Amino acid sequence: MRLATLRDGSKDGRLVLVSSDGLHYSPAPVGTLQEALEQWVSVAPRLLAIDTFPERLSDRDIAAPLPRAWQWLDGSAFQSHGDLMCQVLGMDPIETSVPLMYQGVSDKFYGPGDNVKFTDEALGIDFEGEFGVIVDAVPMGISADEAMNHIKLVVQINDWSLRALAGPEMKTGFGWVQAKPPCAMAPFAVTPDELGVNWRDGRVCLNLNVEWNGTHFGSANGEPMGHGFHELVAHAARTRDLVAGTVIGSGTVSNVNFREVGSSCIAERRGIEVIDMGEPKTDFMKFGDRVRMEAVDSAGRAPFGIIDQQVVRG
Repeated sequence: MRLATLRDGSKDGRLVLVSSDGLHYSPAPVGTLQEALEQWVSVAPRLLAIDTFPERLSDRDIAAPLPRAWQWLDGSAFQSHGDLMCQVLGMDPIETSVPLMYQGVSDKFYGPGDNVKFTDEALGIDFEGEFGVIVDAVPMGISADEAMNHIKLVVQINDWSLRALAGPEMKTGFGWVQAKPPCAMAPFAVTPDELGVNWRDGRVCLNLNVEWNGTHFGSANGEPMGHGFHELVAHAARTRDLVAGTVIGSGTVSNVNFREVGSSCIAERRGIEVIDMGEPKTDFMKFGDRVRMEAVDSAGRAPFGIIDQQVVRG
C-alpha cells in the first residue's frame, strides 16, 4: 500500500491511503502516520481493507509522509560515494566494517514540492538522492534478520547538504549540525511489498533519476548498498530501543560505474572531476535552481512519486 499525508493546518497532517495510480485517496482510520506506526499491528489490516478511493489527490496538498519524526538516522551505505567524498574533502578513507551513520535533524521534513530556503549560496548548497525506511518500535539488540520484520515503510529522500560546512564539521570529530538542514521526502511512503521484486535483501533495487534544472544528472541504482536496511536498523538498535517512526536513510545512492550512470549529488560529481581533471569544475546550487528526483521501475512507474524542489533565498 501507498500512504501519504495531506496538509490540514496541523504539524503532522492527515494520513490517507493512496490508490495504485497515485491519483486518488481514501481517509485512513487513524489521524497521522505516527499514530499508524505506533499501532501498526491493528491499523495495517484496516488500511488494507480499504478498496475505494473517492477523493482526488492534489499535489499542492501533499506534505512529507512523516512531516516530523522522533528520530532521523542517516547511513552512508554506498562505498563509491564514500570514496568520492574523501576525494572532495581531502580525507583518508574511513576503514570500518560496521555501517556509517549519524543522527540528523528530524523535527521537520520538507514536502515533495516545497521550496527550500537558504541564507547564502556560498554555503555550497547540494541535493542528495537517497532511499529510506520507517520502522515500528524496534527493541535494543535485535539481529539484522529480526530487524527486517520491523521495516514497515520505504521512502525516497532528498538529504539537503551544505558542503562548505560539511568538511570542517566532520574534521572536528563531532556530528553534523549546520551542514545538514532538514531533508525532504517524496509524497508516498510504501510498504515493501509494493516494490515487488525491486525490494531485495533489504535494498531498493530501483534507479533514482535525478534532474538538475531540467538536465539529467544521474540514474544510480539502489541495489549496491554495502549494508542492507535491515543491517542499518540492527546497527542503530545495538545499544538503544528505536521508537516507532524512526527514519533511517541509505546515504547518497551511488554506483561504481558513476561515469556511465551519473550521480545523485553534486559533491560526488565534483569528486569525479578531482580524479579526472585534478580539480572540481561543477558549482553547487544557486537561488532559483530546481532539483527533481524520481525512482522508477522497469515499467516506468514511480512508486514513491516525485520530489521537485526549488532553492530560494531565506
